[in-house]
Amino acid sequence: MMSPLVARLLLLVCLASPLYGVEKYGSCMQGPAGPTGREGNPGTNGIPGTPGIPGRDGLKGEKGECINEIFEEPWRPNYKQCAWNSLNYGIDLGKVADCTFTKLRSDSSLRVLFSGSLRLKCKNACCQRWYFTFNGAECTGPLPIESIIYLDQGSPELNSTINIHRTSSVEGLCEGVKAGLVDVAVWVGTCADYPRGDASTGWNSVSRIIIEELPK
Repeated sequence: MMSPLVARLLLLVCLASPLYGVEKYGSCMQGPAGPTGREGNPGTNGIPGTPGIPGRDGLKGEKGECINEIFEEPWRPNYKQCAWNSLNYGIDLGKVADCTFTKLRSDSSLRVLFSGSLRLKCKNACCQRWYFTFNGAECTGPLPIESIIYLDQGSPELNSTINIHRTSSVEGLCEGVKAGLVDVAVWVGTCADYPRGDASTGWNSVSRIIIEELPK
């Protein structure tokens, strides 16, 4: 039979043994990590958030430029012809023929042409000038439109055999003529510093003035 003292010692050893085992396990080395686990299933959408606070107005921009678009009408041909059969005009100074033309734009140019027979004869050296006018004034944009005939030698009498009629032309382009009704005329006159002779225009043939409005 065990004595009471031995029994108490055994009871104390039994009570102390679990504590000793825990302490011993806590001091053991940690083992290797286990394999990575699989990803879980996607979660459901959360509750929508509330709207944010409205942003503030930005800085005021610079004032823009105003551009006006100009749409012009397409150019329309505008021309006219005046013709005469056998003018036979023998004046030496003055208007030979005219042709009225309606100019549509002020920023356009006028192309003019006179075609007809011209003749000059004289005793000594002489010169005659055929030129255009626009509403009574010669062209200044840029210069007059003219043609001349100069004869150096003649016969003692104006009715000499030197009497050659040739079809000639007076042609040019004039700028700066305003829109509206324009009186286009051909004149005959003298050349500077030379005496005039016996002029003839449009003998025994057709003469014509052609006027055309052109864009600049």
